[in-house]
Parts: sequence; structure tokens; C-alpha cells
Amino acid sequence: MNHLIILPILIPLLVGALLLVLPSLERLKRTLSLLATLALLPLAVALLLQADDGRLHVYALGDWQPPFGIVLLLDRLSALLLLAVAVLASAVVLYALRGDDRRGPRFHALLQFQLLGINGAFLTGDLFNLFVFFEVLLIASYALLLYGRSAERVRAGLHYVILNLVGSALFLIALGLIYGVSGTLNMADLSRRVATASGDSVPLLAAAGLLLILVFALKAALLPLSFWLPRAYAAASAPVAALFAIMTKVGIYAILRVCTLVFGSGGGELANLVQPWLWPLALATLAFGALGALAARNLQTLLAYLVLVSAGTLLAAVAIGTPEAIAAALFYLLHSTWVAGGLFLLADLIVRQRGRHGGELVQGAALENPHLLGALFFFGAVAVIGLPPLSGFLGKLLLLQAAPSAALWAVVLLGGFAALVAFSRAGSTLFWRVGTSTLDSAELDRGRLAACVLLLASSLGLVALAAPLLDYSRAAGAQLHDLAPYRALIGEVRP
Repeated sequence: MNHLIILPILIPLLVGALLLVLPSLERLKRTLSLLATLALLPLAVALLLQADDGRLHVYALGDWQPPFGIVLLLDRLSALLLLAVAVLASAVVLYALRGDDRRGPRFHALLQFQLLGINGAFLTGDLFNLFVFFEVLLIASYALLLYGRSAERVRAGLHYVILNLVGSALFLIALGLIYGVSGTLNMADLSRRVATASGDSVPLLAAAGLLLILVFALKAALLPLSFWLPRAYAAASAPVAALFAIMTKVGIYAILRVCTLVFGSGGGELANLVQPWLWPLALATLAFGALGALAARNLQTLLAYLVLVSAGTLLAAVAIGTPEAIAAALFYLLHSTWVAGGLFLLADLIVRQRGRHGGELVQGAALENPHLLGALFFFGAVAVIGLPPLSGFLGKLLLLQAAPSAALWAVVLLGGFAALVAFSRAGSTLFWRVGTSTLDSAELDRGRLAACVLLLASSLGLVALAAPLLDYSRAAGAQLHDLAPYRALIGEVRP
């Protein structure tokens, strides 16, 4: 058995638990957290190469065979998302080590548990353990969101916690209904049983499937379940907000996995169950995010609304459902996750030089490093808006080519224009319409700057590696639509 598959879960689990029981040795804890997080990078690359052989790699924990045991499943999709998490988390931990981790206790333990939940959600092969990993990442995110204990974070965190607790309850109800009707929660086994469902079980499975999509839509912050996100992300500390750039993608991933494997084209009477709902949800979320960015009066709030834009764009690709659209979505997912994370870190660097004005888009003191920060802001804006030659342009172009829909073209292009206007207004306020004096307390930490540049520069890296990444993404899209190997897993897994 290839034990590499379990390491993205095992490493943060063991290190997170160790960080909780270690004595108060700050340097040791920081070193362990950094090494554990950086170790995920070569591991993700190794798993990416392993998944590229086209086979489905299954890890049966405790040698219990599916559908009875807990299984982890590695395919091209999960491997690519593990890479997205590893790159983002590495930059986040490097940024946090410059002092943000000292604002409260247990930051690094919470970070590792957050990574445990996210990696587990991408690797699990059954719905119950998807619920378990969702709860792990949510509990860690509750504490991370409140990290620093500001009043604004408490108010934003309250809505976030309540909504996700409701979502968790609905998730359990859906799982109970599915298990009661089908007798399994293993996604590959469930795919076979849904395809052959008939009679009274069909409406019950349909209700459970719609309930699942409702829960995943909440995790992905899709309209009308997205009102919690702008305030929560804007209130979070910079490294936490940057890490949260991957959180909505977990919900999008869950929708994609369930809509292709369980309720996809091979779902019998329940084929394409939720497809009619996804398209309007995607367009509405995209439009809402663009309008919110236009109306934002705070830099972090502007970036939070752009996270909604990326969620809507990704859901549009899932709604289209073709392998070409999925390939475009995976490329755009990497771009939007890393660039959004970099922009949240950059926003913190700017805020540190604006004193009491913080991220408010009002006239303030001149920045200590306007040319450097302005150049990074311009670079990030071009990437997010989708202008050539950066990865945002390539991702949107691929998506529009895969979707000959006038509605999508209109919303994506108008959304890009709204982002252009929003960034132009923010940039002119932050860098041009400023006072003549600077703050004595202004700072530009080189470590924080390096972490920020690492994520923003990923846009150039994606363009440079576009050909192999697109080949990989197309293969991932084709693999998702070939259900036979997934369904053949049941009864064939051997250590």
C-alpha cells in the first residue's frame, strides 16, 4: 500500500496534537509548524505526479474494505487541490511567523488542524468522513477567525459560527437520509446505487441530494448564503484571511465531486439532479460579488467580495459540466486561490502604513513605500481583473471558450469591468489621494513582503507552466466524467 496518500492528513494531525501538549517553547513550536507546512509542498508534488498515471489510488484505513471501511481516494482532482493548499499554507505560515502568530494562543496548532480538515476533505472517499473533515476545518476556522479578539471579529465570527452550525445539522440529516435509503455513504458505492434507484427511494435520494448541495453552497458562500463572507473575511487577521481563500473552494469541490460522481450523467433517474440550480446560482453569486466590490468602502471588504466573484465563476464551470469547462475551472481555481491570498497579505502591508485609517478607502497619510506596494497592488489588480498577460486572463478566456453562453459572457465581462473600476478607485485613494506626511510607525517587514510576493508571483508561474497545467486539468476533467473506474473500486481494493 502506498502510504504517501495519508501523509497530508497525518502530518498536520500529529504536529497539531504535538503543538497542543508541548510546553511554552515558542521557537520550537514555530519551527515544527513551519517544517510541517513546508513538508506538504514536496508531498503534494509527489502525489500530483503519482495521480498523473491515470489510475485511482485508494488507501483503505485499517485494511477495512469499502464500502464498510474508511477510504482515502487520490485522483488528479484531489492531487491538484492538495498542491493549491500546500502553496497557500506555506506563504501563510511564513507571513504569520513575522509576529501575527503572537496575537493569541495556539495559532500554529489551529493552523495545522485547519490544514488537516482541508486536506482530508479533498482526499476522503465517503460522505461521512467528508462531514468529519468539514467539522475539523470549521472548528479550527472558528478560533482562527476570532484570533486577536477584536470586537469586529467577534461580531463577524458569530454569524459565521451560527450559519455553519446550522449547515452541519443539515449535513447530518442528509447523511442519515442517504444511509437509510441506500445503506452506504461511500461515494463510489453510492454512485452505483443511485444509478439503479427506483420506486420510493428516488424522491428520498433526491431530497437528500438537494440538501447536500444546500450545505455545500453555504460552505462555498453562494448567493443567497453568502452574506456572512465579506464581513468575516474583512475582519480576520491577514494570514487567516489569506488561508480562508481556499475555504470556499472546499465547498465548490464538494459540489463538483457529488454532481459528477453521484448525481451526474450516470445517475439514472436522478441524473443531473442539481444541474438546473447551479447555473442561476453561479451567475447571481458572480453578479453579487461584482456589485459588492463596487460598493466596498474598505480594502479588505473589496477583496472579500472578489472571493465571491471567484466562487461564482467556478460554479459556472461546474454548471456547464463539460471536461473542457472543468479544466478551465481547475486552472482558474489555482489562480484565484493564490492571488487572492497574496492580495489579503498585501492589504495588511498597506494597512500597517496607514495608521488609524487602516483599510478604509479614504484619504490618509502617504505610504512609506508607495512605489513598491503600488507596483504589487497594480500587479495583483491586473491578475484579478483578468487582463493579459497574467493567469487571470488565461483562466477566464478558457472558461468563456468552454461556455458559449451570452449570459456567462455578459456577467464575467461586466464583473471584470466592475473589478477594474473598484481597483482603480481603491488604488487612487491609497496611493495618489494622500497627504504629504508619512507615519513614523510605518513598517515594511521583509519576511511579510516575501510571503506576499510568493503568492502574487504565482500568477506568472501559472502562465509559464500553462501548457502542462492545462494538460493535467483536461485529464482531470476527463477522469471525473469516466465513472466506470470509480464504481469498479468497490470490492476491488486490496492493501
